[in-house]
Amino acid sequence: MGEIGGEGPVPAEGVALIPAPGRVSVPGGRCVVDADTGIEAAEGTERVTRWLRSAVGAATGLPFAPYRGREGDGGGRVRLRIVPGLAAGPGGPESYRLAAEGRLVTLDGASEAGLFWAAGTFRQLLGPGAFRRAPVSGRDTWEFPAVTVHDGPRFGWRGLLLDVARHFMPKDGVLRYLDLMAAHKLNVLHLHLTDDQGWRIEIRRHPKLTETGSWRARTKFGHRASPLWDEKPHGGYYTQDDIREIVAYAAERHITVVPEIDVPGHSQAAIAAYPELGNTDVVDTTALSVWDTWGINSNVLAPTDDTLRFYEGVFEEVLEMFPSRFIHIGGDECPKDQWRNSPAARKRVAGLGLDDEDQLQSWFIRHFDTWLTARGRRLIGWDEILQGGLAPGAAVSSWRGYEGGVTAARAGHDVVMCPEPYVYLDHRQAPGDEEPVPIGFVRTLEDVYRFEPVPAALTEAEARHVLGTQANVWTEVLEDAARVDYQVFPRLAAFAEVAWSRLPAPAERDFADFERRMAVHYRRLDALGVAYRPPSGPRPWQRRPGVPGRPIDGPPPHR
Repeated sequence: MGEIGGEGPVPAEGVALIPAPGRVSVPGGRCVVDADTGIEAAEGTERVTRWLRSAVGAATGLPFAPYRGREGDGGGRVRLRIVPGLAAGPGGPESYRLAAEGRLVTLDGASEAGLFWAAGTFRQLLGPGAFRRAPVSGRDTWEFPAVTVHDGPRFGWRGLLLDVARHFMPKDGVLRYLDLMAAHKLNVLHLHLTDDQGWRIEIRRHPKLTETGSWRARTKFGHRASPLWDEKPHGGYYTQDDIREIVAYAAERHITVVPEIDVPGHSQAAIAAYPELGNTDVVDTTALSVWDTWGINSNVLAPTDDTLRFYEGVFEEVLEMFPSRFIHIGGDECPKDQWRNSPAARKRVAGLGLDDEDQLQSWFIRHFDTWLTARGRRLIGWDEILQGGLAPGAAVSSWRGYEGGVTAARAGHDVVMCPEPYVYLDHRQAPGDEEPVPIGFVRTLEDVYRFEPVPAALTEAEARHVLGTQANVWTEVLEDAARVDYQVFPRLAAFAEVAWSRLPAPAERDFADFERRMAVHYRRLDALGVAYRPPSGPRPWQRRPGVPGRPIDGPPPHR
């Protein structure tokens, strides 16, 4: 009998699982699934059963009809059960157990979520063909090594941020990414919906946010220093029913969608739609349009009661669409120049008894922390919300390195670790001129695989505040789905293993083993139609010759 896991060897292609499970036993023998295999679905497994039939059934051509046989009659079946006792393991309620031998596959989950992850592992065992949308092989029998898997996640927050504000991703693209996340056992989609370059969500009480704010006349092509422009208008937004569909589709895959409405910076699209939201005593906000380039923008929200009431109305509609416990409010990269020059803002600082504009931003964030808490939700923001005093009860997305996460955790605040130098997937994947629009530090597949989310500086008690980790995909230079795919994959597979599996210390991780499993996983990505970066480098059509980026040489700073 052989065993594999986060550190062990992979004995056969059929058990080349990503992310690596906690424990796998391969006793020998085979498991057979064919047209006569039925599904025996216990109470509480209905949604997972429906997914198996719609996804795996469509790919394999197997009907997975309800199982009508009796114990011991030899009929093939896939048995689905909820076994709450599995939650006592280290993976908690998302834990699962899979046992497959002969003509019997048993999928047990500590909860429906755990059962769904078990079904995803079953799909991987069937082979790359199980990831297509229709059968291509003509076979009616699928075999893989007999196997037993005991598994569960290291972190409860295993996230991916999609920036749909800089370049809009149509609804079908978001649904596709939810499927790709589910295939990698990721469970949080952070949807960056608003920024200077576009407002992407329908707010019915403020229709100009999408009438005006959802499109721009042209777009900078490449890094902001590039002389190139795409002169055609760019835009798009999600209706409220689109959002509800995305949220429901995610929920069926046990993914939570966390919306981000960025305040008080990154707000020029909103100000272009409603000029009164800006600092009208400093700048002629009626002359502003949706921003067509990249970088940090000085046009920020005015710290007025009217602005607070406006965004309370926005968030009221957001809460109706998103059941997520966490609501992201941004809070990053908010220049204070306009506030310093604004008589109204200075009067607000004095009236509140604040020391400076950093504390004014803290007041702004605290207002929405209190507002969201009163409605049973929790505020989360980028680590700049630490400036001027952290809002009580707020959680932090630590993006500028480890330092913000350490500071927040030591103060008793929950943290999601997503440090830019390590898990910003818009950063380039290799040195050299062939990488398309190279941005930032080189972060290879191996670099991402060796990322450790929990800062070494934290004590065991402080580390409990690390909810998990998240990879971020900013789309300033990612103009379409193919560019997003190229930057995200295959590195998201390595990140998923970091988020799910209990890996050794970074230097001790077996990257060679991961690469062996990736040789199979690339075929799954092919079946899913993912335009990933090949290990040998970009294909000719994936390059962007002549489009300047902003590469940074050397290793990223460890901060």
